[in-house]
Amino acid sequence: MIEANGLTKRYGRTLAVNDLTFTVQAGRVTGFLGPNGAGKSTTMRMILGLDRPTAGGVRIDGKRYTDLKEPLRHVGALLDAKWVHPNRSARAHLRWLAVSNKLPEKRVDEVLALVGLTDVAGRRAGGYSLGMSQRLGIAGALLGDPGVLLFDEPVNGLDPEGILWIRQFMHRLADEGRTVFVSSHLLSEMALTAQDLVVIGRGRLIAQTSTSAFIDAASGSSVRVRGPELDRLREVITSGGLKADDAPATTEGPAALVVHDATTDDVGELAGRAGLVLHELAAQRGSLEQAFIQMTGGDVEYRTGDPALAPVAGVAGAPVGVPGQPGEALASQRTGAPVAARKADAR
Repeated sequence: MIEANGLTKRYGRTLAVNDLTFTVQAGRVTGFLGPNGAGKSTTMRMILGLDRPTAGGVRIDGKRYTDLKEPLRHVGALLDAKWVHPNRSARAHLRWLAVSNKLPEKRVDEVLALVGLTDVAGRRAGGYSLGMSQRLGIAGALLGDPGVLLFDEPVNGLDPEGILWIRQFMHRLADEGRTVFVSSHLLSEMALTAQDLVVIGRGRLIAQTSTSAFIDAASGSSVRVRGPELDRLREVITSGGLKADDAPATTEGPAALVVHDATTDDVGELAGRAGLVLHELAAQRGSLEQAFIQMTGGDVEYRTGDPALAPVAGVAGAPVGVPGQPGEALASQRTGAPVAARKADAR
């Protein structure tokens, strides 16, 4: 379990994390979401003792990270897939980590096999693709068979097979009773991976809830319904005190009605009492992406221009949009698993 209490971090006049309190439960995959610059990477660094909080604190199973002996046995982390020395092989890199935490050498080969890098374990890490580097970082996080795992953007650079693998793997880790805390900007993937969410903006907590509850709270409940007597169906629904909007026919389906703030039971019972035949009755649910944009819209630090104002190739005098802004400025010094080795070297 990870428990953050009043976690605050200032860099000069910049308030990166502001009185952040949340809990990451064991046996669950918890997603950590927020716009660029929200303070996610800074928060993860404070959990791992890489940055010292200005105020507040964080505990891992009741202890600070810096108080853990042989920390890789307790906490595994992947914060930056490219921090590995480029001239070291994957096997040499993992052996160094294992020695620093008194882990058996056989564990190196076990995690290499687990992430699919056995055949390239002797190659220099500097020649790895981003996807291969991500797998090596995950291997380092798993090296001590820890009960708590933190991953920052773990699917970056992975192909579809790799993304599916990491999703299923995280679910398996949680099913084993481990604490899994994952930060990602791939919201469609997080909707499939995370059971719970911690959402922040400008360093403040916006929500801590289950993924399904977060989506439902932001998008509301609606029902799509259609039948052969659409006009009469609309009258029955509105006379029953519900609001219905037209959903025009598209290439994906015929015209229907969308009933707001209602359940399929509500609409079905009204239609049944009126003797109406229904061809479709389905609950409509918003996406995590839609819910995230709605809930964090006021906390976006880096805004881009309207896509409609983007310059058009070959058209003189076309309006120019606002250029994109850089991502988490405070995350430029991110690092990963070597935190444990660095601590061991300091002893």
